[in-house]
Amino acid sequence: MKVIIESDGGSRGNPGPAGFGSVVRSADHAIVLAEIKEAIGVATNNVAEYRGLIAGLTEAARLGATEVDAMLDSKLVVEQMSGRWKVKNPDIANLHWEARNLVAGFDRVSFTWIPREQNSHADRLANEAMDAAAAVASNPAGWTGAQGAPTRLLLLRHGQTELSVQRRYSGRGNPALTDLGRRQAEAAAEYIGRRGGIAAVVTSPLQRAYDTAAAAAKALGLDVVVDDDLIETDFGSWEGLTFSEAADRDPDIHGKWLRDTTIAPPDGESFADVQVRVHRACDRIITEFGGATVLVVSHVTPIKTVLQMALDAGPSILYRLHLDLASLSIAEFYPDGKASVRLVNQTAYLD
Repeated sequence: MKVIIESDGGSRGNPGPAGFGSVVRSADHAIVLAEIKEAIGVATNNVAEYRGLIAGLTEAARLGATEVDAMLDSKLVVEQMSGRWKVKNPDIANLHWEARNLVAGFDRVSFTWIPREQNSHADRLANEAMDAAAAVASNPAGWTGAQGAPTRLLLLRHGQTELSVQRRYSGRGNPALTDLGRRQAEAAAEYIGRRGGIAAVVTSPLQRAYDTAAAAAKALGLDVVVDDDLIETDFGSWEGLTFSEAADRDPDIHGKWLRDTTIAPPDGESFADVQVRVHRACDRIITEFGGATVLVVSHVTPIKTVLQMALDAGPSILYRLHLDLASLSIAEFYPDGKASVRLVNQTAYLD
């Protein structure tokens, strides 16, 4: 199947509040198969242009396209993707590499420059995305009414282990990442490295989290800081058991544990106890890195607990949130005590 991609991107200030838009059309240009737009925070025009192309190529692949005609009004992107211009900027080099990898998945991809007036659909989407980015920049707290610069926590769950493959309780045990888990960690690291702007990488001491954090720290050129309070729940006697095995072993306690965060597994730790130490960890991070962005690499329960704190939600949210392996969530904490959640369970970079 052949498709046409029209993409555009830009920023208000270069760098400034940025966004992109991308449209995937049928080969005869008659049918819009998909349209994507996204505000990407503060970035340059060229970064936004590349992000628009990458989004279009990703969507074309998802639709099952084998041939692509990419129509862009960015001379730089067209010439670099066609191999006629060199890529010198390191930020652009990463995006160019990502785009080239996507191109390799198609039978044929062509790149054609078109005037902006012929790219009106993608241009409109890009401007809507830039409007959204500018709105966030002028009122970063949104509806919370919070004041001051927030401490932004990028909450990354570790990659796959053998216990997660087998769906067994994995708390204080220390299984290593599987081969897939290491690939997940590298994919997350690459994505986070492209985002940049991160002041520190803080992790649980357990190996699966530390190795995930180390991959990201390498991409960011930072050291890894270990915080013991970010460790996973102590599942006590249930460590290494499946859900069914734990329920059969201790049916009464297991049933109560699924409803009451103050109940602990035999010889283990309750979710309420986890909340106390996760609060301590967040207080330390916010005190040391106030107003900055920090990558926090941890486990399901600590990450859910941070999101619960930011949402000011009741304990039932711990049983209702789903977080995939190597997923990214974002919570912000403001100097006046308010907080907001920006993102939950992003995994697109793993595809």
